[in-house]
Amino acid sequence: MSVLQYDPKLFTIILAGKIIGGYADDDFIEIERDEDMWTKKVGVDGEVTRAKSNNKAGKVTIRLMQSSSSNDDLTALMLADEVTNAGAGPLLCKDGSGRTAFFSDTAWIKKAAKATFKKGVNTYEWQIDTGVLDVYVGGNSAV
Repeated sequence: MSVLQYDPKLFTIILAGKIIGGYADDDFIEIERDEDMWTKKVGVDGEVTRAKSNNKAGKVTIRLMQSSSSNDDLTALMLADEVTNAGAGPLLCKDGSGRTAFFSDTAWIKKAAKATFKKGVNTYEWQIDTGVLDVYVGGNSAV
C-alpha cells in the first residue's frame, strides 16, 4: 500500500498576479462557496422538494504572519481597488501535494486585515470575495 503525503509549503495562492506567502501556523486558508448547492423544503405530509442554488460565488480567508511581505501586496491591491476599482483579479489556490484546486476569474479584498499588536508575532486575516468559484477537492499524491 502506498503512503500519501501532504506538504503545506507546496500550497500556492495567487491573487491578481501576486504570489501570496508567509502563511500563519495552523489554519492558513479557508475556502468555501457562499451558499449550499441545494436547499430542501419538507411539506406537512412529508413530501420533499429540493431547490438548486445557482450562486457559485465564494469567499476565501487567508491568514498571514504579521511579518509577511504579502500583507503589503494585499494592501496595495485593496488600495488600488478602493481608489481606482482596479484591485480585482483572478484567484488561484492550489495544493501542490495533491489535486485540490480553487479558481475564480474575479476576486477582490473584502476588507483590510484587522491589525493587533502584542509581545509575539500576530496573525493577519484577509477576507477575499469571489465571483464564480470553481472548486475541485481531490486527494493527495503518493510517495
